Amino acid sequence: MRAAATVEAPRRARIDLRDPAWLLAPVLAFFAFFYVVPLADLLHLSVAGDAGLSYYARVFEVPLYRESLVRTFGIAAAVAALCALFGYPTALLIHRARGTWKLVLTAAVVLPYFISVLIRTYSWMVLLGRNGPINKLLLSLGVVDAPLPLIFNRASVLISIGAVLLPLMVLTVGGSLARIDPLVQRAATASGAGPLAVFWRVLFPKTLPGLLAGLLLVFISALGFFITPSLLGGPADQMFAMHITQQADFLASGGFLQSLAAVLLAVTLLVVAVAARFLGLEFIWGGQRAGRPLRDAAPGRLAPWRRAVLGRAADFVGWPLLRALGAVPAWLGALVSGALAAVAFLALLLPIAIAALISFSDSAYMRFPPPAYSLRWYEKFLADPAWMASLGTSVAVGLLAAALSVVLGTAAAFGLVRSSLRGKSAWMTFLVSPLIVPGVVLGLSLYSLFLRADLAGSIFGLAAAHAVGGIPLVLVIVAASLQAVDTRQEQAAAVHGASPLRVFRFVTLPAIRPGVLAASFFAFLHSFDDLVLSMFLSGARMTTLPLRLWGNVNYKLDPVPAVVATFEVGLIVAGLFLARSAWAARQPH
Repeated sequence: MRAAATVEAPRRARIDLRDPAWLLAPVLAFFAFFYVVPLADLLHLSVAGDAGLSYYARVFEVPLYRESLVRTFGIAAAVAALCALFGYPTALLIHRARGTWKLVLTAAVVLPYFISVLIRTYSWMVLLGRNGPINKLLLSLGVVDAPLPLIFNRASVLISIGAVLLPLMVLTVGGSLARIDPLVQRAATASGAGPLAVFWRVLFPKTLPGLLAGLLLVFISALGFFITPSLLGGPADQMFAMHITQQADFLASGGFLQSLAAVLLAVTLLVVAVAARFLGLEFIWGGQRAGRPLRDAAPGRLAPWRRAVLGRAADFVGWPLLRALGAVPAWLGALVSGALAAVAFLALLLPIAIAALISFSDSAYMRFPPPAYSLRWYEKFLADPAWMASLGTSVAVGLLAAALSVVLGTAAAFGLVRSSLRGKSAWMTFLVSPLIVPGVVLGLSLYSLFLRADLAGSIFGLAAAHAVGGIPLVLVIVAASLQAVDTRQEQAAAVHGASPLRVFRFVTLPAIRPGVLAASFFAFLHSFDDLVLSMFLSGARMTTLPLRLWGNVNYKLDPVPAVVATFEVGLIVAGLFLARSAWAARQPH
């Protein structure tokens, strides 16, 4: 019996090793060192020493920080509302488009989303400036007699942050629209319902989870903004994350700086926890909540009363409202929806077009329209050793970060999708959680670790930090690609004697190659455009391209950032084209 048990133990070990769940081990080890330990260290430093919890008390007692936190909530909520107002009609327009037109509209949303936040903010500085195109248009039309103060105020902050995060809302709502069975809408129309009634009764209820997820993602993302309010806001528009970056250079701030970051992290996680109560944590990565909605899971004693109230409300309010909506002409609803979508596309694309034109300006500073056109700023950018060194550094860091993200993220995706691991949703939530952690919090938490490990100012250290945010992108994209692969092909190869490695190499990998290529490209862009982590971790020895752009936008305001913006747009267009070509090549003809 003992011999049999001895023989059986290695056999069980071999069977366990064949379960792809072990592929999660590398990414979990990576996250433990570069994500979990730094955040735990940040929380420890915020309460270490004799100060205890006094730093937290100071955050809420000092009016500067307390008011800034409240202001941040207000700005984030306003931005989320703006994105919902303009993003929903935009997603609806894309959903109803067909053929090439749908592809063009989708690209118009996706393209700005992957352009650096700093570059898009720079474009808004040009657009809203005293001598910008909007003021010049209003003056030429005689609407105003003097340029309007469109910059350094709350409106410019809301508009610019809203334009940056608008694609997030459009893509999230678009995912909900894509999952609706078109037969449901046709049945409602055939029953005599008008277009607005169909929207209110069919489309809106089915897309409400996606809309709420978009609102929450935009709100959470806006909580950690500091680049846009720093450049476009006034003294009364300071957001909470700005205090962390402003004090990061002062070591004397000690644990108080960590307490500021901990408060921002706690607020973000609190919002996520409340959202998860109704939507599930799947809203973070665009997944669907399994099982019945929460409100139907446990009706309780109040459910009959609630149903009765809702039924009466439908009889006395709902149905008359639906009949009134049915009487509204369809062209009026289409006109309003189309106008909102047109404004959204204008906000997404106009700053990019303005920046492209300024890049060819002959003027010594930002000026629109350019007095003359030339290539002087392209020549300056390409001939300046400092700019070229920064570009080379960003490319090197981006390539290494993309490699780390793809290797670890693909392995994790395979371990989650193909294994029998329990609690996959919880593991997925943990692995994509860096997407909701504000960049200033992650950067500050890594700063102490990098100092102790002598990683500050190193290419590998910065690439590893960027990979913390790149891995979730790769994981989501590759996991979706894996779920679309027919597992019977993998099983057939395994039955014929192929090892798991050969099955992956010759069957699975070719099937998911378009997703891996797209994930690699997005992971590279995530690193290439990063400014926040670079500010904390680059040190004095290394200057990335976003860091040099940050200094230029703050102190020079010449057209060189417009040159970089034009180069980046070309890079993204080429990357999207290659990704689409690779995907099309895999589709059956």
